[in-house]
Amino acid sequence: MEKWNRNEAMECREFEKDIADFITKKMDYPILKRFYEHVEHCADCREELNIQFLVTEGMQRLEKGSTFDLQSELEQRLEEARKSIRYHSAFLYLGIAMEIVAVGLLIGIVIWILL
Repeated sequence: MEKWNRNEAMECREFEKDIADFITKKMDYPILKRFYEHVEHCADCREELNIQFLVTEGMQRLEKGSTFDLQSELEQRLEEARKSIRYHSAFLYLGIAMEIVAVGLLIGIVIWILL
């Protein structure tokens, strides 16, 4: 079990349970974020993800008879996850900023009315 620098860091056991959802692209944002952060810092889990991705996707491709470069596809999938996390994080920060502005405006209006 590995925990790197945050209390909410994903543990290796949790990570391994979530690999299938990552491969099938069935992860919601909070889990994807923790999953991605963990895979970036844990070499053992990165290796496990590589193996499960190669087996899962490789078997499907062999059945279809198509050609593939699974290592590149996994790297592309991880890059897509990184971009998705950045996109969602930007919207979360924008939402927080808008809430702060709205509260400030409400306070300003209340003060203006009371004076």
